[in-house]
Amino acid sequence: MLDFDQDVTLTELLTPAQLEQLGHLLSNLAGCELSVVRTPTLESAAAPVEFNLDTVGWIQGPGPAAAKSAAADLTAFLAYFITKYRWAANLHRNTTEADYEELQRQNTLLRHSEERLQALTDSLQAQVAQQVDVIRATQQELYESARLRAVGQLAAGVAHEINNPIGFIKSNLSVARDYLAELAEVLPPDPQLDTTMVDFRALLDESQSGAQRIAAIVADLKTFASIDQADYSECSVNGLIEAAIHLVQANQQTPLPIETRLEPLPPLHGHAARLSQAIYNVLDNAARAIEAGGQIRIESGLDKNAQIFVRVEDSGCGAPDEIQDQVFDPFFTTRPVGSGTGLGLSVTRDTIQAHHGQISFSSISGKGTRVAITLPRERS
Repeated sequence: MLDFDQDVTLTELLTPAQLEQLGHLLSNLAGCELSVVRTPTLESAAAPVEFNLDTVGWIQGPGPAAAKSAAADLTAFLAYFITKYRWAANLHRNTTEADYEELQRQNTLLRHSEERLQALTDSLQAQVAQQVDVIRATQQELYESARLRAVGQLAAGVAHEINNPIGFIKSNLSVARDYLAELAEVLPPDPQLDTTMVDFRALLDESQSGAQRIAAIVADLKTFASIDQADYSECSVNGLIEAAIHLVQANQQTPLPIETRLEPLPPLHGHAARLSQAIYNVLDNAARAIEAGGQIRIESGLDKNAQIFVRVEDSGCGAPDEIQDQVFDPFFTTRPVGSGTGLGLSVTRDTIQAHHGQISFSSISGKGTRVAITLPRERS
């Protein structure tokens, strides 16, 4: 590649074949044998080719000196234009290469900029997805809170309306038992009357037992809905478990075979109503799983990390492997249409996570299911 500040020679401007062809052309013009060389064999018999005050070659041959001098001038003239063309071509190539390198550099910068933009876009999309999840979780939490408040208000009204008449009934039944005892003392002996008194006493006992059961259900309902408690307060996990068991039992036609192993637990700072709902949901699922046979076992205690655990196991129908990844999905249910909302375990999971706890689900089809809940004793 030739630059403007370089000294050139004919051998750099022309190839050997071109120099030989130039010699033939000059010989034809001069009418004598001439050749173009870089170094003459005999300098006194050769004419120098001067270009830019430098000797770039020689014209030698047996011809007259005037012919060789004219050939040298013509060669210098040609060398000028050849050099000018080469310089222009080199300038164009240098400029093109410089432009290409600049384009390459700008392309590299643009590619890096696109990569940064893509990374930023991905990060923004992840943040948007995270915020959408937060909004959905908040909406679900607000929905559950509103529903629980409605349940609490309903339970408060039911408890108020039932407690007073149940109190009267229990009191009146107790007085009736006393009156019956007094009548038995003053009435004359009569076998038929004695039989009636025995039946009457049995009726009073059954009625009083039924009234006590109603009062116990109302008390469990109050505990379940936490009517008298603030949103977050000290609550007894074992008490919530027992209340949930009573409510599940009350929904069954026959008593459920439930085995309990509840160890003494410290108070838990949490939302009693939502925890009650969570435990009830798990127990209700277990009760439905053993409709065709089986039993339920529920345990509570402290694990090695001093966290409260609750485990509910049943030996019922279990869940197929292909649906176990969906059991916590909202609105997913295996129950017939109209028999369930599909929110039970979803709400339970959200409640446990809101208390900074963990919940796990494991099941073997045809053998049973195990749900394990872990709750930290203090909620930050």
